[in-house]
Amino acid sequence: MSMPRTKAVDPVLLALTQNRLDHISQQMGHVMVRTARSPIFSQAHDFTCFIAGPDGRVTAQADGIPIHSGGGGFAARAILRDFAGDIADGDVFLLNDPWAAGGNHLPDWVIARPVFVEGRLVSLVCNRAHQSDIGGGAAGTYNPEATEVWQEGVRLPVLKLVEAGTVRRDLWKLLLLNTRTPDLLEGDLGAMLGSTRIGSEQVASLVAELGVDEALGYFDGILSHAAGRMGAALAELPAGVYEGEERSDNDCFEQRDIWVRVKVTIEAGRAKVDFTGTDPQIRGFKNSTVANTHSAVYTAFAAFFDPAIPRNEGTFSVIDIVAPEGSLVNAREGAATTMDTVFVAHEIIHAVWKALNRAAPGRAAAGWAKNIFGVTSGREVAGDGTEGRPYVFYHGLAAAGAGAVEGRDGFNQIGHLCTLGGLTISNAETYERLYPVHFERQEFRCDSGGAGLWRGGTGAHYDVEIKTPALYSFRGEGLRYRTGFGIKGGHWGAAGEMHVQEHGGAPELAPKFGLKRMAAARLTASSPGGGGWGDPLTRPVEAVWRDWRDGLVSSEAAREQYGVVLRGDPDDPGATLAAAFDETATAALRKK
Repeated sequence: MSMPRTKAVDPVLLALTQNRLDHISQQMGHVMVRTARSPIFSQAHDFTCFIAGPDGRVTAQADGIPIHSGGGGFAARAILRDFAGDIADGDVFLLNDPWAAGGNHLPDWVIARPVFVEGRLVSLVCNRAHQSDIGGGAAGTYNPEATEVWQEGVRLPVLKLVEAGTVRRDLWKLLLLNTRTPDLLEGDLGAMLGSTRIGSEQVASLVAELGVDEALGYFDGILSHAAGRMGAALAELPAGVYEGEERSDNDCFEQRDIWVRVKVTIEAGRAKVDFTGTDPQIRGFKNSTVANTHSAVYTAFAAFFDPAIPRNEGTFSVIDIVAPEGSLVNAREGAATTMDTVFVAHEIIHAVWKALNRAAPGRAAAGWAKNIFGVTSGREVAGDGTEGRPYVFYHGLAAAGAGAVEGRDGFNQIGHLCTLGGLTISNAETYERLYPVHFERQEFRCDSGGAGLWRGGTGAHYDVEIKTPALYSFRGEGLRYRTGFGIKGGHWGAAGEMHVQEHGGAPELAPKFGLKRMAAARLTASSPGGGGWGDPLTRPVEAVWRDWRDGLVSSEAAREQYGVVLRGDPDDPGATLAAAFDETATAALRKK
């Protein structure tokens, strides 16, 4: 994507304009959190607000879910394409389809509100949010048995949901008929509309203050500045071609290796990211769409380089992406894609990171573990034993551990890699109030984070009782094989495990992907750990001792992986470092 030439701008006013747009994006998110009805928004924050200019390029975005906003320009430009000459003040658009409307996958609905000042279109303010249920073959938006998009939910081209300030009630009714939880969807759509209304009012105020032509010049200037910053960062890398690859061990139906392969060419302040050689698209729902692949690549670059570099579409205009049609990273229309924002996005980000790790070893990042999320859907039971309203419960508290980087251990429990921590781990107490569930256990795992100078995140032990008959939708990519790779001598994180047990029955190994209807049951999981960074034998003894005291590293692992001999009971309040540390034995081990 080429950047337009812009007139000289005041750098101070440019920075103030950028900060104000970023703040508006954040304010839209605050409105969403406080008014949305579904816990997936009010608790987990699975949405992102962003602002595009009149040409559809994303100028500002909130620090929400990077996989949402990185490809936001595809959606904005689909609106401008499909409604060219038919966009008026008071209109609001809705879309989700990956092929017809620039979406990344069906559950992520975009509400976009055009902003007019002095009769001119100056912006599109957008909220992309993952809906709790959109129909399809399984409740909760994820159908692990899907082999085509029509089994995954309702497909929405660019639609005018609000026309000249009036909601289209026929369309509104159609949307509510295509969800198992219409009460939640109605409230959530209202929250999305409200958030974009607040955003549009504030963007209009900013543009009016600057003047339309001046404001649009600064919008272009923001993009040009970001392109310059990322271009300068790329120019510091040695020119060359760097390769990376990442695999999954299944296609959702059978065990077989599925590869994402990438070549990253760095030259003259630009990057070419070429996925030629990536495996063909698969039967299961882990195929990526073009918008999602761009978003995953942008997420990888944004996370790898200086966090002070702005994050907008200008930043990524110096990155060219080649994604062969019919491959895992550019599935043909009709393919199942619902899981693409998580897997295959995880593989895309890891593959790009591995290539960039070779280009810039000083910034190398260890791998994040793949999550083992699931969805339980059923009906609540009233006090008299009758069935009540349907519910959809996401097992987000079983999140995995992140990889370490130089100077910081990996986060012990965090959302999917594609969120970079933007997906919040919800409160167990809140979920027990909202759903027919009871949490028996949620604690960090021991000896599961990849050992290193900087340790990988541990993952968590998760044990929950579901009190009603329910349908379980499993999506346990991180089960039974290690996924958080170590770097610079760091170790891999541990694999995940998951079991389900109906009341009165024996525990069963949970499938990686699939649907299972069960009576009241218990789900237990050990989520996988992230990779370590650097030689474990160089980790400070005090850090190993602290992990030992916290129950994250056992005495055996401290000795065998870190070469640190600790004696006594870590739960003893008097177990100080001086009392537990065997300096002579440790020195002997670390010499080996």
